[in-house]
Amino acid sequence: MADPLLLDLPDAIRTSRLVLRTPRAGDGAAWFDALRESLPELRRHLGWLPWVASDPTPESAEVHCRTAQANFIARKDLLFLMLEPTSGRVLGAGGLHRPVWSTPKVEVGYWCRTSCTGRGYVAEAVAALVDYAFAHLDAVRVELVTDAENLASRRVADRVGFALEGILRHERRAPDGSLRDTCIYARLRAPAPEPAGASKPS
Repeated sequence: MADPLLLDLPDAIRTSRLVLRTPRAGDGAAWFDALRESLPELRRHLGWLPWVASDPTPESAEVHCRTAQANFIARKDLLFLMLEPTSGRVLGAGGLHRPVWSTPKVEVGYWCRTSCTGRGYVAEAVAALVDYAFAHLDAVRVELVTDAENLASRRVADRVGFALEGILRHERRAPDGSLRDTCIYARLRAPAPEPAGASKPS
């Protein structure tokens, strides 16, 4: 495919209840507020991520947002804040991570502010991100990787139409030293419909 730097990617997505947009300078305070509230839950299943494992500060949150903005421009990682449209409150985040442009494929990731869980925001955001990957990145595969014990995340995968391809047993160690299993889900790009009247090879 063409150099991904040449892709003209929208930096915002609208759904029925959300605005997903890329982080920018000045978003650190809102990110810090949402992250600080949600750290105990995030550390249950994502404690191996550096930005989850460390204790956030307003400064580190601002650096995180500015780094995410730079990574989006460089097409290295595509992070979107999950915002309430009228207030602009950060409800969580979702993104398309670890792109392999030669395929192309990506991995969808997400988290929701603890006080906003159970309302279907994550499934709504993930569905929009998958559509974005197929429409704008020309992805042929979107992966979703989650801890086997993260039942809420696994329900999201089911709701958005991902297929469970396998479970990697004792695939990694959690910060507490316990061995964890990892579920690999994926959705594939639907094949293009055949032209009307096209004959199949006999």
